[in-house]
Amino acid sequence: MKHVFSDGAPAAIGPYSHAIITGNLIFCSGQTPLDPKTGEVSGTNAAEQAEQCIKNIKAVLESAGSSIDKVVKSTCYLFDMSDFSAFNEVYGKHFSHKPARTTIAAKGLPKNVLVEIEVIAEL
Repeated sequence: MKHVFSDGAPAAIGPYSHAIITGNLIFCSGQTPLDPKTGEVSGTNAAEQAEQCIKNIKAVLESAGSSIDKVVKSTCYLFDMSDFSAFNEVYGKHFSHKPARTTIAAKGLPKNVLVEIEVIAEL
């Protein structure tokens, strides 16, 4: 097992790694739309926040030696399911290979963000 930390993603706000590599899989912790340089929430709506979440995921995967094209499963948390269509449009641009996915409505995400995404990818 190897711990992954990325300078291109926001610092963890708790006692966890950005990702863990075990075997040929990378388990990425949930990424929120925090700007890694400022630590502030990036974007005011679900679409903008999804873009930042995905930028952060890409940074973590690249630090682990992988890429977004190797994601096999994602779990997506939305503060409000009425944002599903806007979120889905952004998600579809970046995950065109259509990995397995679960989308959950989750009230009370960290820092009151609208979106959080976690992924499992291959090396």
